[in-house]
Amino acid sequence: MNNFEGETADQIWQQVAKEVLAQETGMQNSRLGGTKELLHASFHIKDPRERWIHSRKPSINPAFAIAEVVWILAGRNDANFINHWNPGLPEFAGKSDKYHGAYGYRIRKQFGLDQLQRAYDILKNNMDSRQVILQIWDPRVDLPDSNGKPVSPDIPCNICSMPKIRNGCLEWLQIMRSNDVYRGMPYNIIQFTTIQEVLAGWLEVDVGGYHQISDSLHVYERDMLELKISDSKESKRNTDSLALTKKEFDIVIDELSNIFDILIKKNITERNFLLTCDRANIPSSYRNLLIVAAVDSARRRGWNDCVDDLISKCTNPALSYAWGNWYSRVNRAKT
Repeated sequence: MNNFEGETADQIWQQVAKEVLAQETGMQNSRLGGTKELLHASFHIKDPRERWIHSRKPSINPAFAIAEVVWILAGRNDANFINHWNPGLPEFAGKSDKYHGAYGYRIRKQFGLDQLQRAYDILKNNMDSRQVILQIWDPRVDLPDSNGKPVSPDIPCNICSMPKIRNGCLEWLQIMRSNDVYRGMPYNIIQFTTIQEVLAGWLEVDVGGYHQISDSLHVYERDMLELKISDSKESKRNTDSLALTKKEFDIVIDELSNIFDILIKKNITERNFLLTCDRANIPSSYRNLLIVAAVDSARRRGWNDCVDDLISKCTNPALSYAWGNWYSRVNRAKT
């Protein structure tokens, strides 16, 4: 077992990326090409609120990460919503109107119940429970066929989540069958540490450690030349809390989901785009998430004045820094 531990997600990612890239064993084949792989890896992030990975070069797209979090928490699986922030996603997840392995739909609708709601009900009434598991993997539709051929290009990499309350904190264990250090890991950490923080808020407990077991932790051969680890020591703290009561959160996530639907409309005007963002009646921490997602949507439309106006309103230094890194990356790509 390869074990990694750190205070922040950025520290963990640096450790993992260095270890995987240093592997001297032969390449492991996969459907997308050869990989360098660590089997049976685990890591522990002591402060899951520090979920933003700034050291990956090229930088991550924070707007896509945020849109994916909203998409998951709203229990959605529609491809049009999430493809707006990542037009290249169909290359990996398939060209379909709905994504087969969408985590939010799996957690909140796939099995005929809202597992996140049930987890809240259980832990609210029995904080000692060891029986809460959020199931994502569905063997009926996810196992390869009898010839070993995948049944979909979008098979869930995450298998299940195991939240537990211990010492007044919500601890989280995430189990993954497959974890791409370069393309997937930074976003997966954002997704599930956010769900952890949201559920902790519903339960009115603190956020405990985030633990993850990745059965195959890997980097694709085709990505090895592109992937770099920044040597910058600069760090920006996440100053926002996403903790809300269950009732408050339900209102906020519905509002965000509806706003994002408006922002992706092809025929929206710049004026209505800005008005939609300005009129959002949501807490400042969620408004910061909205701003970063909206800024990238505006960038994709070429509304540069709109970009500058919106990002100036973001009050979270971790998000502003992540956006700045991404904006620099896409601007360099144009030259």
